[in-house]
Amino acid sequence: MTESYHRSGENQNPYEGQQQAPVNPEWPPPPAYAPAQAHKKRGRGPLALIAAVAIVAAAIGGGTAYGIQELTGNDTVASSSTSTTVVPSSQKGTVAGVARAVSPSIVEISADSNAGQSTGSGVIITGDGEIITNNHVVSGASRIRVTTNDGKSYSAEVVGTDSKKDLALIKLRNASGLKQATLGDSAGVQVGDQVVAIGSPEGLSGTVTSGIVSALDRDVTVPTEQGQGQGQDQGQQQWGQGQGGDPWPFAFGGQEFNGDTGSDTTTYKALQTDASLNPGNSGGALIDMNGNIIGINSAMYSPTGAASSSSDAGSVGLGFAIPINTVKADLAKLRAGSTD
Repeated sequence: MTESYHRSGENQNPYEGQQQAPVNPEWPPPPAYAPAQAHKKRGRGPLALIAAVAIVAAAIGGGTAYGIQELTGNDTVASSSTSTTVVPSSQKGTVAGVARAVSPSIVEISADSNAGQSTGSGVIITGDGEIITNNHVVSGASRIRVTTNDGKSYSAEVVGTDSKKDLALIKLRNASGLKQATLGDSAGVQVGDQVVAIGSPEGLSGTVTSGIVSALDRDVTVPTEQGQGQGQDQGQQQWGQGQGGDPWPFAFGGQEFNGDTGSDTTTYKALQTDASLNPGNSGGALIDMNGNIIGINSAMYSPTGAASSSSDAGSVGLGFAIPINTVKADLAKLRAGSTD
């Protein structure tokens, strides 16, 4: 919007320098005794009117631009601060309200690869089927199937990956009209905030758990590829084929859990939560009580030995999620087809 500014105290004639229209002789001249203050008040009138029109135009213009984006941009991601409420007012602040509002935007992902089959979760971010998940859920996949909350099944392809942040963007084939999630602002998250997690642990799609944010900026180390655990054999991976779960090994505090993280790893800052997470929650959503996505669930602590399978592991209230601001900052790179 182009704005016009005048120096304080300036009272300019809006017609100065222009040819004046002839005065109608029937119009009476202004009274000679009119106070100077009255002239000054009338002089500010047009400027005040212009300012008011400019403000209204800005409001209409901004709303119009947003409306056009919503109507024409299938790849437009719904993003908001954590103060935006997605949950209906009648159920605001309740787990049931969050689950009802956000569950249609959470999917189950099955990925086949040479290492076996992994099951994870994902978050729909556009109506035509862009989905954010973890890189380790789809890494090396030769075939990806996605099941939405209403039971529909789609094939999908990987658009871009970022193994250093354990993120991947996949796209459904021939999808439209999907319920996209609203991405919040993880910078506003505080320890003690109530949260909800939705995903497909052990293939149980649409599972809802709740808890709080336990800590911020936890360093979590995870493998960048599948199939890096110890105690594997060619017929049965430590996680994956036959297990119904996705790979969940990670290192925390100098120790390794749920198996060896291998030599090819990445470390990122994570949100810690006590919302129950289990194998299969990878790539699912961590949600605030307004229904905004504040993190992508990615790892859990489970005090099992390196030779134990992920099916023996369970949640002990220490889960970790990639902050959603990290996802938003990486989205353009993923859409461009990154394979880092």
